[in-house]
Amino acid sequence: MLQLRDVCFTADGKDILKNIDLEIDDKFVAITGPNGSGKSTLLKIIMGIITPTSGRVIFDGEDITDLPVNERAKKGLSFAFQQPVKFKGLRVRDLLSIASGKAMDLDRDCSYLKAVGLCPRDYIDREINDTLSGGEMKRIEIAMAAARGGKMSLFDEPEAGIDLWSFNSLIDVFEDLRIKTDGNILIISHQERILEIADKIIYLKDGEVSRYDTAETVMSEFNMRGAKGCKCFRGAEGESCNG
Repeated sequence: MLQLRDVCFTADGKDILKNIDLEIDDKFVAITGPNGSGKSTLLKIIMGIITPTSGRVIFDGEDITDLPVNERAKKGLSFAFQQPVKFKGLRVRDLLSIASGKAMDLDRDCSYLKAVGLCPRDYIDREINDTLSGGEMKRIEIAMAAARGGKMSLFDEPEAGIDLWSFNSLIDVFEDLRIKTDGNILIISHQERILEIADKIIYLKDGEVSRYDTAETVMSEFNMRGAKGCKCFRGAEGESCNG
């Protein structure tokens, strides 16, 4: 479904990505690796937010390297930022309708909220503003991805900046999404529990693909099991957070 052919990206004289060659067609693929290894840059190149210095991006057999973000969205790619964007004046139901590209349908929109563990009665008419927590915004953005129904949904560290309770709920959401969605999921994560449900893991280090294999193989090879119950993998040598 998605091919990256010799993709490179250089910024300020530094090689951020080096000769990335990948073929991604599994249902749920995770990207992980040390901080600064080029993970977010890779995802943004796929979505067209960043243009590669060289190389090609092929989606469903079509070269989309030179297509802008909106054209890639029409072809089935969607992107969820690490920090969700808030739209003043818009309600949750507005965002779901915009994402789906269809007129408002209460039953349909409520089903998306239920799928991400939010009570439709409490959220469908909520305004997108600072009264929503980080965890709530993450779930709403995932609901938007489900409403969009794209061929491939891209998520940049959806667990970032949320509390433990929200994180545990988020895991359930992705486990459910993996089963129910018709599209593919490509997600950047350091979290062991998310990595464990992936079909495959892409391990990036210093802008290069060090390994692309099954979750069990990659996690074992790079010693990516959490220390003392910690579920947050951060470094190339199995470094864990203190949480």
